[in-house]
Amino acid sequence: MQSYNSLYDHLLKAAINKKVDEELKKLTQYDPHHLDCLLNPDKHPTVIRLGDCECSEEQKEKCNDMCDYDAMSKDDNGNFVVADEKCLGCSKCISSCIKKNLVDRKDLMPIFDLLNNSDTPVYAMIAPAFSSQFSEDVTPGKLRRAFKGLGFAGMIEVALFADILTLKEALEFDNAIKTDEDYLLTSCCCPMWIGMIKKIYNDLIPHVPPSVSPMVACGRSIKKIHPEAKTVFIGPCIAKKAEAREKDIADSVDYVLTFQEVADIFNIAQIDPKNFVEDLRDHSSTAGRIYARTGGVSEAIQSTLDYLRPNRTIPLKSRQANGVPECRDLLNEIKEGKVTANFLEGMGCVGGCVGGPKIIINKEQGTEYVNKYGKQAIYRTPVDNPYVIELLKRLGYDTIESLLENDNMFIRKLM
Repeated sequence: MQSYNSLYDHLLKAAINKKVDEELKKLTQYDPHHLDCLLNPDKHPTVIRLGDCECSEEQKEKCNDMCDYDAMSKDDNGNFVVADEKCLGCSKCISSCIKKNLVDRKDLMPIFDLLNNSDTPVYAMIAPAFSSQFSEDVTPGKLRRAFKGLGFAGMIEVALFADILTLKEALEFDNAIKTDEDYLLTSCCCPMWIGMIKKIYNDLIPHVPPSVSPMVACGRSIKKIHPEAKTVFIGPCIAKKAEAREKDIADSVDYVLTFQEVADIFNIAQIDPKNFVEDLRDHSSTAGRIYARTGGVSEAIQSTLDYLRPNRTIPLKSRQANGVPECRDLLNEIKEGKVTANFLEGMGCVGGCVGGPKIIINKEQGTEYVNKYGKQAIYRTPVDNPYVIELLKRLGYDTIESLLENDNMFIRKLM
C-alpha cells in the first residue's frame, strides 16, 4: 500500500501539473483515510492520526502524558486521538511519535483546486519569519513573483499588519498602565502563548489586550478590501493551522501552509524564486518585521510608545518567555506576584517564530536574517510608515487612536 508521504508527493505533483482528476483514476494502492485527509483537509483535525497505534504499553503510557494541553486521549480501540478543540498545534506529539503516525493537516489540494479551477483571487500572506528561508538570495520581491507564477493574485507581508497591531497594543499599554502594579500580557502573534493563557491561566485574561494576531488582521483586511478573495497564510508554525480554525476568527484565513510545504511546491514545480525578477513593494517598518523573533514585539511596542507618548511617567518594562516551559514558568510567577515587569511577552517556540517546527533554516540564522531585514526597512516604527496610515484609512480608521474603538476588525473574544 502506498505510504502517506508518497501519496502526498504524488498528489502534489498532480495538482501542480493540473492533472489531479486524471491521476486519481490511476490510484489503486492507497489508504482511503490518507486520501481523504489530503483531498478534504477541512473535515480533519489539525493533527491527524494515520493508522493504529502499534507502540508498546510502556510507550503508550508516555504518550498518555505527552500533551501539555490535555488534547490527547485514547479511543475505544486504544489508539491515541488529538481533540481538535483542545489542540494548540504545538507539534510536540508529532515530533515525539516514534512510529511517525501523527502528521499535521495539509491544505495543499484545495488551494491548488482554487488556483487551477477558479477565478477566485487567492492571496499568499507570508509570515515575518520568511526572511531568507528559501535562500539568502530570495528577496521579498522575488518571492512575490514566484507566488504569482503559481497563480496567486499577490503576496502580502504580514509584517505590515504586525505594524498595525503594534500601534494598537502601544495604545492599549498607554491606556492600561497607570500604576506600578499594572501589567499587560502579550504577544498576540503567538497562538501557543495565547492558547496557554486561555486554557490554563484564564484568570489572567483581563490583562491580555483583545487583539487578533497579525495573521488574522491581514486576512480580515484583505477580505474587507476584496470580499471575494481567499487567503493562505504561510509560516513556520503548525499552531497557525489550529488558530485559523478557532470559531471567533475563522472568517479571516482560509488555508495555512508551512515554509516546508511551500518548499515542496517550489521543488516539484521546478520553481527557483531567486531567478525571478524583483517585484518591489516595501511596505512594513522595522517594528513589524522583527515580530518573528523573541523580544521583537517588546522592542516594537517600546519604539512605538517612544514615538507616540515620549513623556510617559511609567516606562515600559518588558520581560520575555522563550519556549513553552519558560512561558509556563513566567505565568506561574505572575500568579504568585513575583514579576515586576509590566509588559510580558511569550513565544511558544524557542527563538520565537524563527524557531518554529517547520522552519527551513536554523533559528540562529533566522534571527540574523530577520534582524537584517528589519534594519533595511525605510521606516523604523508604524507611526511614520505612510503605508500603514493609508491602509488604516482604507479600512475605515481616520486616526491611529481609533484603533481602540470597539469594532470587529482587529479585536477578538478571549473569554
